[in-house]
Amino acid sequence: MNITVFPVSSLEKVFRDEQPKAYLKNISLLTDERGSVQFAFCADEDGEVNVRVTSGVPVKTYFVQEVYAGKAAYDDKDDFILRNGESGMYPDVLAPLGARIAVKKGEWYSIWVELCPTDGSCGKNKLTANIIAGDTCATAEIPVTVHEQKIIDQTLICTHWFHSDCLHSYYKVPVFSEEYWRITENFVKTAVEHGINFLLTPLFTPPLDTAVGGERPTVQLVDVTKKRSGYEFGFEKLDRWIDMALRCGVQYFEMSHLFTQWGATCAPKIMAKTASGYRQIFGWHTNAAGKAYGDFLEQFAAALIPYLKEKGIADRCRFHTSDEPGDDHYYSYRRAAKKMQSLFGEFDSIDALSELRFYKNGLVRTPVPEEGSFHKFKNRVGERWTYFCCGQYRKHLPNRFFCMPSARCRVLGTLFYLNEIQGFLQWGYNFWYTQYSAREVDPYTESDAGGAFPSGDSYQVYPGADGTAVPSLRLKVFRDALQDLRLMQQLEALTDRKTVEKIIYKGSKNKNFTFFDYPTDGAWYEDLHTRLTDAIAYYSKENA
Repeated sequence: MNITVFPVSSLEKVFRDEQPKAYLKNISLLTDERGSVQFAFCADEDGEVNVRVTSGVPVKTYFVQEVYAGKAAYDDKDDFILRNGESGMYPDVLAPLGARIAVKKGEWYSIWVELCPTDGSCGKNKLTANIIAGDTCATAEIPVTVHEQKIIDQTLICTHWFHSDCLHSYYKVPVFSEEYWRITENFVKTAVEHGINFLLTPLFTPPLDTAVGGERPTVQLVDVTKKRSGYEFGFEKLDRWIDMALRCGVQYFEMSHLFTQWGATCAPKIMAKTASGYRQIFGWHTNAAGKAYGDFLEQFAAALIPYLKEKGIADRCRFHTSDEPGDDHYYSYRRAAKKMQSLFGEFDSIDALSELRFYKNGLVRTPVPEEGSFHKFKNRVGERWTYFCCGQYRKHLPNRFFCMPSARCRVLGTLFYLNEIQGFLQWGYNFWYTQYSAREVDPYTESDAGGAFPSGDSYQVYPGADGTAVPSLRLKVFRDALQDLRLMQQLEALTDRKTVEKIIYKGSKNKNFTFFDYPTDGAWYEDLHTRLTDAIAYYSKENA
């Protein structure tokens, strides 16, 4: 068996039927940074191979597996897309690298290597991959430079909505059982490792992507007891959630929405112990502006706020009213927002919305507009945020569907820096349901939420058999984008903003990158990363 193998950028997607581009020549990293590279290989006959990866830098190795995309893209997609957005198999899962890999003649495969440099791996290194079949050993290597400077901590506040009910549904474990807590912690750890430091916290079952009249599995962390004289609240489960999150490295807590999505017209599903048993006391049947729910919220706020202060996290909590209200929801959202301000006004309010008048009229302190509307808010808000979801797929807006080039996601770090963005929101870390949460899906076989969203929109991780999160290559690319942002901030602290911008725009005719116009070539991002790490090493020594 003859085998061809060579290093490939992490920004290339290696398809079975297409030889990938090989433009990556070297890797340059700071200490404690994470780097990603692939080794693509192809054999001239069917068989089995094993893989051995060696380096002076600690590594994690994965085998890139393909997943079927039924709805790969919308019909009115733009041109910055792979395979014309057609249905088919796309590389995405980063599965643990097994002992042997079955290969077919003429097909291309990829080994994903994550470099994890430490103080002990500073200097010049090599990363080598050996693809072995019987007496045949094909070898490829790439130089790796690890600078002694450590990458700075992340300052961007970042959330990908964490759906703990999907863990319950997929793994068939009771909510709040010990196995549920174990699995949840595993998935939170993976989220934090990839830059997600702001955790959606289900005070009550989040009213997100739920059909009117429908419901999602109950995962509310606050125990409610309905008495004749009012309500009593228990925070034991919330206490455990917060402790777990802090142990994993979570820095901020995103309190789940207290009004329904797309209009704030109803209350979320809230369960309580009552004289007639454990039952739902609020939900779609509840008028959000009614006295009953208003009285409940007043008593809830009076109990929750002292608890958060005693817990020592009040200054790291932000509250949601309702998700994605449109212009036609203005008045119902205003009523809900005014109620929230009267009760939780000492906390930052944050919602995904893209109509400026919600902010101009003081209904939300931190609006989170979608990328295409960011420019309307940019110079008006105190703290700049943005988000993407299924709707950001035209005009080259950054996103990360299966069928999108990875550069379309990697650009985020650069755009965050240039626009001085302080927060990012995305709705699907692990949403393994169909649209409106009508039924559960297996993300390995049904990647488009029942044909509702393009594959890759609703989740970034897969469920591992052992209850751990299996990352997608898209999650790794997003993490690398956040590292680009950290490098730019680190270099600015050593020099000034003009120096960083000069390095960013070096060799580019376009001197004003926007969410609609930025480099589309993956090689550009690899070169930028090297320019940044080398500049940090140089200026650190100059300033010593």
